[in-house]
Amino acid sequence: MSQESVVPEELGDPAVQAVEVPEPGAVTIVVPTFNESANVRQLLHQITESVPSRLPCEVVFVDDSTDDTPRVVKEAAQDCPFPVTVIHRDEPVGGLGGAVVEGMKAAGSDWIVVMDGDCQHPPSLVPELVATGERANAGLVVASRYVKGGSRAGLAGSYRVAVSRAATWLTKSLFPRRLHGISDPMSGFFAIRRSDIAAEALRPLGYKILLELAVRSRPRGVTEVPFVFQERFAGESKSTAAEGRRFLRHLAGLRTADPLARMVVFGLIGLTGFVPNLTALWAMTQAGLHYLPAEIVANQFGVAWNFLLIEKLLFRDRRRHRHWADRTVRFALLANADLVLRIPLIALLVGQFGLAVLPATALALVITFVLRFVGTEALVYLPRPAGRKRTQRRTARSTA
Repeated sequence: MSQESVVPEELGDPAVQAVEVPEPGAVTIVVPTFNESANVRQLLHQITESVPSRLPCEVVFVDDSTDDTPRVVKEAAQDCPFPVTVIHRDEPVGGLGGAVVEGMKAAGSDWIVVMDGDCQHPPSLVPELVATGERANAGLVVASRYVKGGSRAGLAGSYRVAVSRAATWLTKSLFPRRLHGISDPMSGFFAIRRSDIAAEALRPLGYKILLELAVRSRPRGVTEVPFVFQERFAGESKSTAAEGRRFLRHLAGLRTADPLARMVVFGLIGLTGFVPNLTALWAMTQAGLHYLPAEIVANQFGVAWNFLLIEKLLFRDRRRHRHWADRTVRFALLANADLVLRIPLIALLVGQFGLAVLPATALALVITFVLRFVGTEALVYLPRPAGRKRTQRRTARSTA
């Protein structure tokens, strides 16, 4: 990763008394870029024209480009009355959201404004975002297309409008409490206080960093200002089907961050496992196999199905903690132990506690389900203890 700073000779006078923007009003504008060389010169020009000299300002570009965007930024920065920094990442970890977090870590101001590099977010709104946050004593100020005075006019085509609407509805449905007061959770244009960012809790994936910040950092107060989404100045949109899939994975990761939510999803995945289980059982019994060995084999189809879904949807970010073969064996053993445990548990509930067979079976299912969830999380997907890892490394070195 390389970082270069271009600081012009005159930065303006930060001691000039602010009028519309109460102190502290210093702002860092973070701009994530990917092949935006045709736009960054115009963006810096708009920022220069829009941000008053009394507002201490710096711009941090976090660049994942494969074109000459960093060079163009450095050239354009020579004409700017504020510091401009370019951080080029060799590996775009976390996508656009990861770039924003990198820029936030480099920010030196009380307020951080995040905006796109394609000129669809008007820099003229930067002072108002900061001033609104100061007046409302808010931790997060969202530039919204969906409050009075806002518009999504710059969205290209009915398809993108429909996708934006669907994504907004989905996110607000999944996080009604965390996104309360945010009408536009898909906005990429917002201001946040540096003190309200819980950087260690962030797990960015893709381009919807506002959603990540609102759900994981939980800023102390949220307010909104309207803005009109502009047309892209040059180039093409970076929104692709691959980004859409990353967004859905990001949603799943955020929604299952809570243990209770993970257990619910774990249970729903388990229910879907009945389909391959029963299908395999039917096929084998139709072929003449006795139902007992057929059920043992059919259960493995359900186990394999559940394992694949859990790996993809529930514990995707924890797979790195163990080798795939280790995870597979552990999960299979836990899933099959459920069958071994359930029958004696039912017998205990009926014989010792006097329960009827039906409620005893239902209770046994609940108990073994909870144990299976806890066991899967603890024995398959939690990281190995740090001390054990160090011991293993020392042993490996001593035997080498």
